[in-house]
Amino acid sequence: MNKPLASLSLDLDNLWTYLKIHGDPGWETYPSYLDTFVPAVLDLLDRLKLRITFFIVGQDAALDNNRDYLQEIARRGHEVGNHSFRHESWLHTYSREALEAEVARAEEQIERVTGQRPAGFRGPGFSWSPALLDVLAERGYVYDASTLPTYIGPLARLYYFRTARLSREEREARRELFGSFRDGLRPVKPYFWKLENGKTLLEMPVTTIPVIKTPFHLSYLLYLNGFSPALMDLYLSLAIRMCQITGTQPSFLLHPLDLIGGDRAPRLKFFPGMHISSERKAEVFTGVMEKLGWHFQLAGMARHAAYFLQEGLSARPAQGVLTEMK
Repeated sequence: MNKPLASLSLDLDNLWTYLKIHGDPGWETYPSYLDTFVPAVLDLLDRLKLRITFFIVGQDAALDNNRDYLQEIARRGHEVGNHSFRHESWLHTYSREALEAEVARAEEQIERVTGQRPAGFRGPGFSWSPALLDVLAERGYVYDASTLPTYIGPLARLYYFRTARLSREEREARRELFGSFRDGLRPVKPYFWKLENGKTLLEMPVTTIPVIKTPFHLSYLLYLNGFSPALMDLYLSLAIRMCQITGTQPSFLLHPLDLIGGDRAPRLKFFPGMHISSERKAEVFTGVMEKLGWHFQLAGMARHAAYFLQEGLSARPAQGVLTEMK
């Protein structure tokens, strides 16, 4: 019997994006760790025989010093997605015209460098809006992957505001960062949006534990591993079991800081978990992938989206958030 699919994706947030989010000076010069991170993670994925989706920030694709590393992602057989141009987590506050420009500009630069036109989009900080979905559908995107169905968004925002160096104006712009409690009511399984322009768009949420709706992406697992590897393993087992019971094919999220420590990104040592070495993070990642691989076929998001589109061709959408795909 074939195992169900699980998709893997990595939001390729660069050094400057973390500095920008934290309110630190110097991000405007776009410092990068892609020269260190990308070769290391591609080699690790090769060893594990994994092909995943990299959501690339358009600004990085526009800079010549990043070109070789982004080209190598595509050359090694990975999918590339659109992660916006400026990586601003308040994307949902943009006007329709600003969203069109943001998506198109990033798309153009990513395709220019990698040779791939993105088929999927993920908003920075899980930021999205109905206008954004309309723009994506009109530009022919196959799927959006910006929603995180969890109740803990406001807690993440509270922690962020306590640790970031932000002005009052910056805090106001980020007042809805990471969503609200009502995001926990959104479906965990993929579904279609029916949009005002008459089009539909496949939504592939970042999977949280079904019913419980707490995250189990790698950042969260590393946090638990800091308390106890056994606790992390138990939590991952719970997540997998709940996915099996509910028939959920997970979409599993990675970030660069899940795979590199302060030894490779010393300017980011203040971020949680950066005291863990890059070597140790690679070991944890390998163990998690092996465990997921026992239960699921691990693939990139385009392959996963194609499966859901094929399975859901006969489904007729209703208004708003559509019926979950079985």
